[in-house]
Amino acid sequence: MKRVLSGITPSGDFTLGNYLGALRHWVSFQEDHDAFYCVVDLHALTTDIDPVVLRRNSLDAALNLLAVGLDPRRCTIFVQSHVPEHTRLTWLLECTATMGELRRMTQFKEKSHGQETVRAGLFTYPVLMAADILLYRADAVPVGEDQRQHLELARELALRFNNRYGETFTVPEAAVPGAAARVMDLQHPERKMSKSVESPLGTIGLLDPAEAITRKVRKAVTDTDGEVRYDRAAKPGLANLLDLLAGATDRTPQEVAKGYTRYGDLKHDVAEALSELLRPVRERRMALEDDLPYVDTVLAEGAAAAHEVAAPTYAKAADALGLLPLPSLARDED
Repeated sequence: MKRVLSGITPSGDFTLGNYLGALRHWVSFQEDHDAFYCVVDLHALTTDIDPVVLRRNSLDAALNLLAVGLDPRRCTIFVQSHVPEHTRLTWLLECTATMGELRRMTQFKEKSHGQETVRAGLFTYPVLMAADILLYRADAVPVGEDQRQHLELARELALRFNNRYGETFTVPEAAVPGAAARVMDLQHPERKMSKSVESPLGTIGLLDPAEAITRKVRKAVTDTDGEVRYDRAAKPGLANLLDLLAGATDRTPQEVAKGYTRYGDLKHDVAEALSELLRPVRERRMALEDDLPYVDTVLAEGAAAAHEVAAPTYAKAADALGLLPLPSLARDED
């Protein structure tokens, strides 16, 4: 069984974009892959985040992962900082990566643009992401287009390390989701749906009630020609609605478009389909909030299972570089 790994940053409320673009596919992967999924709380430290907010967001992320249908009997769910090998391997890989490679990361350029000071972690976090992946010898990593460059860095570091020090890491491949992989803002369809963007009417939250979903879809931007057809370049707002309905009903946007002559009818059906799609997620989330000890147990067991895989990988990499192994007395005390 091939191994798949992915992580999500605890940056606040999850969106429909997170679900259709990534989380729904994670649920599918757990059925036929050895799946590892982590809340990457260390990545959140690249921003100025309040400690109380980080703790709340990390627990919230874990709740949401379970609510969307991830099953700890079929996959491993854990918090990144609970497995110390992530930061330990990061240093080894930082000593393998080059400044030039990190300067070329487009997300660093975008996130640092216009800022007077930038945290060093924002510059080096693609190496931490590489460590996240390589620790678990993942065969495949589900990524969107905005993360492809980071996966390519992980691949390059794995290849370079293996060539210099011997076969140590699995070189991962990308697993790119299909339909509705990129969900756009309902008010600004030229940009990705995100909670980090000030567009409350443009973003559907994972836990939004049906009435909120209906209101936002009704107000979604379309165009003035009134023809229902799928044309991402000429009709981005309408195309986004067709993508959403296609993603919610497992059809193609082109198939969806054939059934409509009026925008109002399309919006009605989009709202209905999305409300029904997210209803079981909301219900599971409410149940989980009443059983937080269960969530704690899932994360504890997940961290232990992740450590069993990560520790030997780190030890092999450290040995390949020539680091002394932990003395036997210290190992016995552990």
